[in-house]
Amino acid sequence: MKIAILKEMISGEVRVAATPETIKKSVALGHSVVVEKSAGLAAGYIDADYEAAGASIATTAKKTVAGADVLLKVRGPSDKETAALPEGLTIIALMDPFALDPAALNSRKINALSMEFTPRITRAQSMDALSSQSNLAGYRAVIEGATLYGRALPMMMTAAGTVAPAKVFVMGAGVAGLQAIATARRLGGVVTATDVRPAAKEQVASLGAKFIAVEDEEFKAAETAGGYAKQMSPEYQQKQAELVANHIAKQDIVITTALIPGRPAPVLVTPEMVEAMRVGSVVVDMAVAQGGNCPLSEADKTVEHNGVKVVGFTNLPAHLPADASALYAKNLLAFLPLITSEDGGLNLDTDDEIVVAMTLTRDGKTVNERLSS
Repeated sequence: MKIAILKEMISGEVRVAATPETIKKSVALGHSVVVEKSAGLAAGYIDADYEAAGASIATTAKKTVAGADVLLKVRGPSDKETAALPEGLTIIALMDPFALDPAALNSRKINALSMEFTPRITRAQSMDALSSQSNLAGYRAVIEGATLYGRALPMMMTAAGTVAPAKVFVMGAGVAGLQAIATARRLGGVVTATDVRPAAKEQVASLGAKFIAVEDEEFKAAETAGGYAKQMSPEYQQKQAELVANHIAKQDIVITTALIPGRPAPVLVTPEMVEAMRVGSVVVDMAVAQGGNCPLSEADKTVEHNGVKVVGFTNLPAHLPADASALYAKNLLAFLPLITSEDGGLNLDTDDEIVVAMTLTRDGKTVNERLSS
């Protein structure tokens, strides 16, 4: 296969879909790789390293994708980018599928595969880009929160007196939340966490944090077969809100991570809860791209409300571009064998459950049932 790697065009997107390491392995498998000039520069990967790994460098996007079988990207192409792509090209990227209008892709007969739809099965773990990126995002959320917080996180005993440890509350204990818990604990914070999934209680405890939740019958059934949180009833949300309201008032840093695929983010921290927090506290909203877990948060801005800083990040992995790119590129590399024929060419004619689940459009048609439901 001929594989193309383009420079990302979305503002603030500094990740890249391939690293010299993954290109070297792709070339060893018999593929040819063309990288657009400076595609990896913002992530710390220079063209000379790509060339040393066996890639060719193209000076323009048009030259990069010319004759390519597969285009690997971090983010799905805009309609303008799609219009400039060769007809029939196969794209593998984080396509933001629930917000996708496939018309432009279908008009060019683009075969689009979404990394977000990688099924949560054992065989696909090495391809799970959502997990790899969420892991880094959870870590970075704590670092950002600690930066905005005007005090130290760990307890410090000095000759001048003792500095009390910061209290950190993580709302949502998925991949991002668990990494946030682990990071806050490593930095010396007193950490509590909550989640609507019963399995999260043991995971939170294993990291040394205290679990807080309304543990009723709805809570016991609040997880899908795929491991995602279910949409909770308004009644449960009200009970949970009452439980955590007093708790939040005592916290120094609150990190919210709750997302439900294809739906607006649930409101976890109300303006009234923020107003009950002490001046100087911080709320980090990791769900702002889907509406936010806090109504006060604004995308990629820090809002100060009643002395409390509320910050929303739409792309935390991009704050760690080198590591985020390295992990994402490995996710893509792990997936490529599933669409590689015995002679090394592209083969989308497969009934492999992973490929089927990830395919959004093919040959001018939208083929994924989740897009039409």
